[in-house]
Amino acid sequence: MDLSYDLLRTFIAVAETRNFTRAGELVNRTQSAVSQQIKRLEGELCQELFARDARSVHLTPYGEAFVPHARRLIRAHEETVAALSTPDVAGVVRLGAPDDYAAFFLPGILERFASVCPLVQVEMRCCESSAALLTALDNGKLDLVIRTNVTPTVAGQTIAQEPIVWAASASHCTHEINPLPLAVFAEGCEYRAWGTQALEDIGRAYRIAYTSPSIMGIQAAITAGLAVAPIGLHSLPPGGRLLGEDDGFPQLPSVTVSLHRRTDNGGEAVDRLASYVIEAFREKRLDQPSQCNAA
Repeated sequence: MDLSYDLLRTFIAVAETRNFTRAGELVNRTQSAVSQQIKRLEGELCQELFARDARSVHLTPYGEAFVPHARRLIRAHEETVAALSTPDVAGVVRLGAPDDYAAFFLPGILERFASVCPLVQVEMRCCESSAALLTALDNGKLDLVIRTNVTPTVAGQTIAQEPIVWAASASHCTHEINPLPLAVFAEGCEYRAWGTQALEDIGRAYRIAYTSPSIMGIQAAITAGLAVAPIGLHSLPPGGRLLGEDDGFPQLPSVTVSLHRRTDNGGEAVDRLASYVIEAFREKRLDQPSQCNAA
């Protein structure tokens, strides 16, 4: 069985785009070459990976199951090549990220980065708003910043979209209390501003019952049935439930997640960490609750 890196890259490109032509653009091959590579891979595996018709391409059940294995093989290959080609990269990379994304994404990102650049020190700033992190980036105090905003920005690279939702305890009736107790991040947080403005727009009375700079504090208030909170969908805690218009809660905006970097690039270590951030957000879906958080 010859599961070559090129075959696996082409497979993932088709799996992500559901289109042979667009996949070819990603891997710099013609449509016919992509088709031949997929047939070769299916031959090696003795399984069909895609179901094709005149209008669309879909993963078969076997193809769906093979996606995470293919990603792991690609990752192992790229990390091995990177580790051998950058053995002496050292220095410091400074990364800023909102607390809720840091808790969800950074463990995997840092693990991968350490395997390739073990001599690089990573400094993290996580318990600050997106606006504060961008200011630090502009002042030369950070190299990379993950931020959220309602609309895409020219300066940053869009890496994900996520709905902001109303979250409450599934075993309490906190959402029926008047005035509504809210758990929110500190003043200046966009989620807080969107949530309170949405309630004011419909004339719903509320009070700020809990504030925290950390997503863990917000999740604790939700789980205990002490407050309702506007949070990113992926942060829904175990035992939590989503509140919608049927519950009397207005829809909140979705946010654009973008990656910003220092204007003078920052060197190879910054490039490597940025690539792992982008890949992590691409692999984990933000349009559904985290598997580890879902009740």
